[in-house]
Amino acid sequence: MMGVVWHGNYFRYFEIAREALLNQFDYGYRQMNASGYLWPVVDTRVKYRHALTFEQRIRVRARVEEYENRLRIGYEIFDVESGQRTTTGYTIQVAVRRTQSRTVLRQPAGAV
Repeated sequence: MMGVVWHGNYFRYFEIAREALLNQFDYGYRQMNASGYLWPVVDTRVKYRHALTFEQRIRVRARVEEYENRLRIGYEIFDVESGQRTTTGYTIQVAVRRTQSRTVLRQPAGAV
């Protein structure tokens, strides 16, 4: 079907929402970098309920679902006009010390 949004763009939408969410906690990408930790995405999932189309107005909601030993953020994408939920998904990130490239098994102090 022509005019359908490419599936890879959903991850871009998730990242924009994730960055906005983390900025609300004063732990955006700049603060992460300054803390000495990286937070790579190690797992992700998208469930496409209804296809998005070009020029469709959407709203993406992100929420922290888990934050003890890893950071799991859940996402929902809604059509602005109808309010219909079109997509759900999540990302999982773990803390990695930038200097050692080792995964940290506990949440660093000051993180989300």
